[in-house]
Amino acid sequence: MSNVCTIQDVFHRFYPSYENSHDISPAQRKTAYHIMNCKTGAFGANVSVCEDCGCISIHYNSCRDRCCPMCQEFPKEKWVDARREDILDAPYFHVVFTVPEELNPVIYSNQKLLYTALYHAASDTLSELAADNKYLGADTGYICILHTWGSAMNFHPHIHAIVLGGGLDIKNHWKDNGEDFFLPVKVISKIFRGKYMTELKQLWEDHKLEFHGSASPYKNYYTFKELLNTCYTKEWVPYCKKPFDGAESVIRYLGKYTHRIAISNYRIKGMTESTVTFSVKDYKKQGQWKESTLSGEEFIRRFLMHVPPKRFVRIRHYGLLSSRNKNTKITICRNILGCQKYISRLKDIDTPAMHHSKEKVSVTSSNGCRQRASRNRSTDPTTEKNSFNIENNTAGQYLCLVGLHTF
Repeated sequence: MSNVCTIQDVFHRFYPSYENSHDISPAQRKTAYHIMNCKTGAFGANVSVCEDCGCISIHYNSCRDRCCPMCQEFPKEKWVDARREDILDAPYFHVVFTVPEELNPVIYSNQKLLYTALYHAASDTLSELAADNKYLGADTGYICILHTWGSAMNFHPHIHAIVLGGGLDIKNHWKDNGEDFFLPVKVISKIFRGKYMTELKQLWEDHKLEFHGSASPYKNYYTFKELLNTCYTKEWVPYCKKPFDGAESVIRYLGKYTHRIAISNYRIKGMTESTVTFSVKDYKKQGQWKESTLSGEEFIRRFLMHVPPKRFVRIRHYGLLSSRNKNTKITICRNILGCQKYISRLKDIDTPAMHHSKEKVSVTSSNGCRQRASRNRSTDPTTEKNSFNIENNTAGQYLCLVGLHTF
């Protein structure tokens, strides 16, 4: 067994045979191509030259696919950094919306329609209940993020919502319930179930749903009606976590969910000629980690299940945090609460500069370069790690970035 391997290695070994024996969507095929060729030179390269020591370093371009395990760090850093400007020093809560597993085959056969229905049901539930004077009586803000996987890469569509624990009433006065979440979980469950099932039934009545694979039996009218009845009788279980400890913890927490993919390289424990071993959480044992082994083709199949439809937006903002409202209403909230504004550090920085900042000095430089670079490191109190001062860096200046492309 090979103990040091990555998802890219798994795709190189097993994807060709999988492709020959399975139907693959264009989006899945494109993702597989990107993962197999990421940082290999297939997408070109950049040459960095240090003005001080003359060292030359070649950096192969990444694929920038949102499902690639090697391409999430910089987009995540930049997205989370941009959200700093919207964060308030107020309570935030994490709510998870899930659906019964009986619906999974139908959702997978109609991903774009029924993923969108998840967003509609979750956002309408939160906005409707928050506006009710019985619970809060205000317009709040929240970010919804779609995940479609469980720890074992099984199909498990659900919505993560980061919810602001307060909002503005009709007179633009701030209202909140302190550290207590303002919405009862049981009420969320019933409202969410009703809204999602209503949209599902409407799509079915409008003949917009398709039924493939394990969803084929639901082409029958009575079988689908039985499915609807089963889902209405089941208890839909949303989940709410305790409030975050300050605005900075919200920022760090967002990074855990926004650009996550089905599985990361660090969870791959080994690979043989026919199998892949990876770590999974055993939720029956309080989330303890254990190892699971799948055939190579089954691993590929599960991974590709979670490739979203083309141009599908996975991160959506609502209420006070929507693009239409945040520039005005977040400013009002900040003035009322008297909290400081977090300034984005990466807004005007391009990807090469971010790379150099992240890697400190990304070429092999002389001792003089490294010593001067270490003196120019600055500690940013709003980040977990030391960041590199790009503007004032005088060590290891780059003469040029020359793009080399191979086709």
